[in-house]
Amino acid sequence: MTGACHVFHVAKAAACALLLAVAGAHAQGAADYPSRTIKIVVPLPPGAAADTLPRIIAEKLRQKWGQPVVIENRLGAAQNLGAELVAKSEPDGYTLLASPPGPLALNQSLFTKLNFDPAAFVPVSVMGALPNVLVANGKAPFRTAPEFIAYAKANPGKLNFGSAGVGSTPHLLMAWLMNATGARLTHVPYAGSAPALNDLLAGHIDVMFDNLGNPLQLIRDGKVLALGVGAPSRLPEFPDAPGLSESVPGFVASTWFAIVAPPKTPSDIAAKLSSAIAEIVAAPDVKARFEALAATPIGGTPEETAAFIRKERELWTKIVADAGIAAQ
Repeated sequence: MTGACHVFHVAKAAACALLLAVAGAHAQGAADYPSRTIKIVVPLPPGAAADTLPRIIAEKLRQKWGQPVVIENRLGAAQNLGAELVAKSEPDGYTLLASPPGPLALNQSLFTKLNFDPAAFVPVSVMGALPNVLVANGKAPFRTAPEFIAYAKANPGKLNFGSAGVGSTPHLLMAWLMNATGARLTHVPYAGSAPALNDLLAGHIDVMFDNLGNPLQLIRDGKVLALGVGAPSRLPEFPDAPGLSESVPGFVASTWFAIVAPPKTPSDIAAKLSSAIAEIVAAPDVKARFEALAATPIGGTPEETAAFIRKERELWTKIVADAGIAAQ
């Protein structure tokens, strides 16, 4: 019996030592984070605002911490593949997701089954947001949002609208607008905003929604028309483009880009990342680069980010339900 007790106490001591070692390693890891390459997964193609903003953040994090910070574009399944990759990664702060609203706030309303839980991600920061804009081909027989709505209602099904894919923010925004106004257009989905914009320029589609950063230069060059903006009021850059809320009360929508970490990532690592990103987006040179893309820097704590995403999830759940879009 004495021998059994001895073995029990030795095993118990070994287990305690192991737990202490793990706890110590965890604390040290948080204090020393980062000590190797950080990967930021973007669930969209290179080039658009969703890709450009995290690249600015990555560049500044490299400079701040002296560790590589790389961007990996992981496309597919309405942005769900990239989100799933991060959701199943080690919760150590070295794999992050830089995401527009899709995987975090609206895909749970569009898909009957996801291979990740959007609410389980550990929020880090909202990098920035851009107002959505309704743009039209330069030869369109309308010049403002009210003229477009009137034309679309008088010619049901005649106009085509493009989007970045079924269930994408541009698709849902047009569904929201049609539901609110009674206008009817034909949906032409694309694999991203870039090919949709190309077809808008070529006249193959008539109108589309996008975040302002993507068609910004095309609008400035007069190649496409800004019919209306999703900002609460008119933008100084485009005083002739009314706020869509002037025609559709309550129609205020922006596209935001958040950074989240895998489920169970330690809160101290999320806080360290969040603090660094808040400092970065507040820097004058970064604010200038964001503003050149028509983006407003945000930052914010993990708690503020969590509250923001919850509110957006409620908004998009209602938009999907009101538009009558069935989950796939």
